[in-house]
Amino acid sequence: MTLATDQKLDQQGLSETSRSLLRLREEVLNQWQRMVRTQIPGARDVTNPVLINTLPAFYDNLAEAVTASYPRETATGHTNAATAHGSERARMTSFSPDQVIQEYQLFKAAVLHVSAAHGVQLTAAERQAVEQSIDNAIREAIKEFTTMHLGMRERLAAGLSHDMRSPLAFIASAAQLIGISTDIDAARRVALKIEANVRRLEQMMEEMLDALTFQRSEKLSLPLSEFDMLKLAQEVGQEFDGMNPGTVEVLGTAVTGHWCFNAMRRALENLVVNAVKYGDGKLIRIYVDQSCARVMLSVRNTGKPIAPELHGRIFEYLHREDKSPATGWGIGLPFVRGVAEGHGGSVTVDSAAERGTTFLIDVPVDCRPFAGA
Repeated sequence: MTLATDQKLDQQGLSETSRSLLRLREEVLNQWQRMVRTQIPGARDVTNPVLINTLPAFYDNLAEAVTASYPRETATGHTNAATAHGSERARMTSFSPDQVIQEYQLFKAAVLHVSAAHGVQLTAAERQAVEQSIDNAIREAIKEFTTMHLGMRERLAAGLSHDMRSPLAFIASAAQLIGISTDIDAARRVALKIEANVRRLEQMMEEMLDALTFQRSEKLSLPLSEFDMLKLAQEVGQEFDGMNPGTVEVLGTAVTGHWCFNAMRRALENLVVNAVKYGDGKLIRIYVDQSCARVMLSVRNTGKPIAPELHGRIFEYLHREDKSPATGWGIGLPFVRGVAEGHGGSVTVDSAAERGTTFLIDVPVDCRPFAGA
């Protein structure tokens, strides 16, 4: 089986090199984590589920791309997995842009070092697929990372600019009052108030400076409980399959963790509704797996693929494609994104005519450190 974003459950059609890389996944990721924690200061105190991020799925995408005949030229082809990685780094860590670049460079080094140590000899074309995949991932991750931080800074700057008006207005009025006052005691009282408002402004400026270096976006407030994600998927699958037998199958392994049950259920239901609406009437698959202390909940359907340029836009609030014969994409996917990010994770889409369309919710198994109780 693979953890790739196209919900490929077996290794059929993959080359021996790809299969070898898949067998080395855990060793590569472990070496990468050791290298990152040693060489990137911002990673030393990051918990394992946050540090590993979406990389297990990206790694398996990379293994697929090494097979020339498989319909994935690079690990980033027809999926926004790298974009999701950049978004998580902006929301969940204090990484800087150069550290995001460095972690991908270390990822490439780990892939090449571990594969060589196990006698996996990459051809020139296979090595090029690896390097091109990681170069593409760097560009996409940094673009989203920068966009996220710019948005955070703009919102913060707008809010603080508004809040600064009050102390500034008071200071201006108080200075005029002191200028015309003949009562020294009254002037001293006004001066103390000016001093207090100056301290308020200094605090606001410190907050802005802190945010210019790091600012996390707001998370949803989610009541958490312990449950088995596979059982939840089975419940949702049975409900939809009961309405139209033979349309939904649920596969995977039991994964017990701490999430918001109602939010996860609604998010999964939204993905299945979209799969029914935009699929071609064939089987819809819900799959549950885990890797590196993260649960991977995915929904796959076949049918007309989503164009690559829409992979980010479909998660925007009230976005809907006018040319689509079905109504939707307005609130459901933005809600799914909010649930995934509120749990300290991400949602990605992988869509191509040859592989179908898969939405993947990838979050920590234990979300208690990252989500509001």
